[in-house]
Amino acid sequence: MRQRTFSEEGFEKHRKKTRREQFLEDMDQIVPWQELAAAIAPHYPQPKGAGRRPIGVERMLRIHFLQHWFNLSDPAVEEALYDSRAMRRFVGIDLGREPVPDETTICKFRHLLEARDLGARLFELMQQYLQENGFRIGRGTIVDATLIAAPSSTKNQEQQRDPEMHQTKKGNQWYFGMKAHIGTDSQSKLIHSVVATPANVHDSQVLGDLLHGDETRVWGDSAYTGQRDVIRRHAPRARDFTQRKAHHHRPLSDDDRKRNRTKSRVRAKGEHPLLVLKQIFGFRKVRYRGIHKNANRLFVACGLVNLYMVRRRMLALA
Repeated sequence: MRQRTFSEEGFEKHRKKTRREQFLEDMDQIVPWQELAAAIAPHYPQPKGAGRRPIGVERMLRIHFLQHWFNLSDPAVEEALYDSRAMRRFVGIDLGREPVPDETTICKFRHLLEARDLGARLFELMQQYLQENGFRIGRGTIVDATLIAAPSSTKNQEQQRDPEMHQTKKGNQWYFGMKAHIGTDSQSKLIHSVVATPANVHDSQVLGDLLHGDETRVWGDSAYTGQRDVIRRHAPRARDFTQRKAHHHRPLSDDDRKRNRTKSRVRAKGEHPLLVLKQIFGFRKVRYRGIHKNANRLFVACGLVNLYMVRRRMLALA
């Protein structure tokens, strides 16, 4: 048994386990670290000669996930690791023996995930892992979209806004940024499909990409009205349960309103993963320039949203 250093736990008599510690302990148990690290390993730098060995893939992945859970930038997560014992314990860092990976190392790991499109791969692996543990994707899909804000200021080096982001009007308010489109299972509330686009792309334009094909029912708000042909093409057995929309010369009947209210009770389930994504994980604004980098972040975040929502059931199965 190795001797503990004074930087480790055990030398403080009066301690209380915090909610952060408990959360990280829970996620440590349910995240499929081996499978995720194995997907990254073929693209990760290998040790050469007698030089310094690269930091382990799993350790860097743990740091990357901390950035998602606590909405931390590259330099901010380095600072947080020095500051938080719970985070260091989760990553496996003992300051008595080694320093925290610096922000440049953390940034290079993120760039590796972006360059190899590994965000989408990690999302797929987390989805497969949940299905193997009994969380099946059913026959009903709720489609929805949410706006992710981007800086609209031109006070930067290029003196222009991000050219890949666009503006759109929602109600009487203009928004600038990107849009996250998701397909959510109507029973488990798990995200099974994700698409990232500029904000000005209409929700209905990516409807086909949000369906897995085996649906028998598709729910969506009034933005998806009139897309029966698209639904039939991508999910031949699915019935259209999108909201009815009133027109200028054809208001909704009482029966239409009643059906819309019934549909809304199901559609509300699609808001739950978006609440976790934006309110708990803090993904309300883009962090990088360009759609591709933010899409990579979105894929990983959606995979972690799924794990977060089923964490208690997963722990009960363990």
